Amino acid sequence: MIIALVIRLAGVSPGSALAALVAGAVGSRDSLAESLVKATPLILTGLAVALAFRCQIWNIGAEGQFLVGMLACVWVGTRWAAGDPAKAGTEGGPSLLLPAALLAGAAAGALWAGAAALLKLRRGVPEVISTIMLNFVALRLVSYAVTGPLQEPERLAPQTALIAEAARLPRLLPGSRLHAGIFLALLAAAALTLCLFATVTGFRVRAVGLNPEAAGAARIPVARTTATAFLLSGALAGLAGAVELSGVNHRIYEGSSPGYGYTAIAVALLGRLHPAGVLLAALFFGALGAGAGEMQRSAGVSEVLVYVIQALAVFMVVGFPVGAARRRGRTADV
Repeated sequence: MIIALVIRLAGVSPGSALAALVAGAVGSRDSLAESLVKATPLILTGLAVALAFRCQIWNIGAEGQFLVGMLACVWVGTRWAAGDPAKAGTEGGPSLLLPAALLAGAAAGALWAGAAALLKLRRGVPEVISTIMLNFVALRLVSYAVTGPLQEPERLAPQTALIAEAARLPRLLPGSRLHAGIFLALLAAAALTLCLFATVTGFRVRAVGLNPEAAGAARIPVARTTATAFLLSGALAGLAGAVELSGVNHRIYEGSSPGYGYTAIAVALLGRLHPAGVLLAALFFGALGAGAGEMQRSAGVSEVLVYVIQALAVFMVVGFPVGAARRRGRTADV
């Protein structure tokens, strides 16, 4: 009802706008594939943010970790295998390039998050500040790389060379951009669910997130658990960058990321910091992103309206339960 009212205030028929949105998101095989393409990086970055928030770590740096993951992937995909055919699988054997590129992205994201973890644990620097600042550092690092050491050999545009074929994730549907990274994202969601709810490490993460003082009194290593959660969160965000580059872009150019690391915060909150919820929220946001173009073409609705719909969805899911809980608390006091 609220979303329909917002669309009506924009001067467009809610029925035609929502019909175009649904058609662009799930109306055909290709549109469904595009929704999954857009959801894949959001699943991984959403899991990264959810894990950090679960441990009471306010990691706002998924965007920077995503970008350095892309940088590490493109470096491996363009430089690491140069002069060594065995690494690229050109001698008939299995290629090590794709797993190496993905692992490099995850490692780069973990190291980038590790810098913020070190500042927090050793110097008491709030991670909100350090991770935001590191986002800007990563953004400038990308700008330097695509105009400097990693720029394409022809130097015609601010972009890197294409990664080797062996470093690319296979496409799943002919004529679409859907790639095997969606399976990695689903596997990561399942693995994080098991980690959080079926392992000692996951129990420690949840305990520290609920009450660090009580966790410390129970002899849970708070600092080590915080560092572990920070590193795993960065690794997931870095893996998201590597998957996006390996599966979709195949090169870095200025503006390669449309802000997946920032959207991940909304995805994590909408998913209530649970891997299953993050998965559903990422699919929802991916469908909105895929349907935005069709809504703009068919119904004449500005693509900006999609961001309004996303914000309303987060507000309704996150804000309303909080308000209801406060009302129950006031009633109980009376």
